[in-house]
Amino acid sequence: MAVKTKLGSLAHYEKGGVEVIDDDPKHYVFSNVFEVASKSKPYEKVCVGKNIKNVLEAIRAEGTSPWYTASHDEAALVMDGTVEIRLVKLDQPAARDDQEGTTMLEGQPRGRKMGRIVARRGHMALLPKGSAYQFHADNPGVILLQTLFGPLTIERWAEICQR
Repeated sequence: MAVKTKLGSLAHYEKGGVEVIDDDPKHYVFSNVFEVASKSKPYEKVCVGKNIKNVLEAIRAEGTSPWYTASHDEAALVMDGTVEIRLVKLDQPAARDDQEGTTMLEGQPRGRKMGRIVARRGHMALLPKGSAYQFHADNPGVILLQTLFGPLTIERWAEICQR
């Protein structure tokens, strides 16, 4: 029997599920990044995976985001659509070294333009420590952001997980 792997999109996805063989289902969670993004506001950072303080956040990319920074490296994987990522090397760090997660900046960041990345489905971009970044998408898309749990991380486990 041939097994075919299908990657969904914001416009077309299947929820899927977890089949528990010999355990308690409450030990497992299952969510779909496309479903989460389809129900999110643009640039909400909804946690879909968590390991201690490391998180994966599903983000609906639509229009232009605020500017963000972090005191640690982050990685953005574009799961659907095309996302432009604008990067600025900050003159002064905007996030404290002990602050975890993403910090939203007020207004335009001060610093040297580093360039931009045009990422499409399957492309991953490093968002380096000490820089500011802004996402832009002409059409709705989905970003999976690897970061640390922080003040902008939204947890909606009861809404997004299979029970």
